[in-house]
Amino acid sequence: MEYEEFKRVRRETEIAVTLGKLTVDASRRETDKYALKRACESAKKLRAYGVLVSPVHVSEARKFLAGTPTNVICLVGGTGESLPAVKKTEAKKAAKQGAREIRLILCYSALRGGKISYLKKEIKKVRKAVKKCSVTVSLEDHTFGDEELMRGVRAACDAGAQGVCVRGEIPLVMRAVQTGAGKLRTEVSGVENAEQLRALFKVGALRATTQYMEKLCVEIHEAAEDGGALSALGSAVRRSCPAETSENSETESAS
Repeated sequence: MEYEEFKRVRRETEIAVTLGKLTVDASRRETDKYALKRACESAKKLRAYGVLVSPVHVSEARKFLAGTPTNVICLVGGTGESLPAVKKTEAKKAAKQGAREIRLILCYSALRGGKISYLKKEIKKVRKAVKKCSVTVSLEDHTFGDEELMRGVRAACDAGAQGVCVRGEIPLVMRAVQTGAGKLRTEVSGVENAEQLRALFKVGALRATTQYMEKLCVEIHEAAEDGGALSALGSAVRRSCPAETSENSETESAS
């Protein structure tokens, strides 16, 4: 009986840790107040890490998430072609309204053209503007290949960003982790199922953004019926915990 209880507690802990590394994507332009509320309610119920929103929804999302540990993450930069001063102002406003993290879209043309100094200037301006907020550089554009991805990761490293977010594809994650060399948190977007999530965590992703939070939750709980599948997912998540814990401790001490 004691062993069964131990296994049950362990399953529940692994599920909670996994869900706590997920961000619900509510950043699409189709998101209205009702869709935003549903996303926030889902994130609260499942104790997700955060909800990703556009700048116009930061204040509302903070109200929906009030009193919970779930974070508001603001997607800043529009198409990426805004001036650095505009991105700085947008990020600063989001932080004042309650965003705990900024996901910054870099200048697309500068990234494609190899203008690393310009990219670093963008990131540094936003970091300075938001101070205690974490800054994650978005490298999720579907047209980005290895070359653009590496430029973005290097710029993020040099400019002091806390993380990068790439598409949920194993080769891209591996390359980002390798290039970041332990200096950056690697996140992924576009996660659709638990098997994909397990594979991405296994190769070094620390967090994941999804539009399918409820579906993922069901699949993660179903994996609990199969100890092997859950164990594989839990092991992949646990491998990511030390770096994440260290980062959180640094953030708290800085606060």
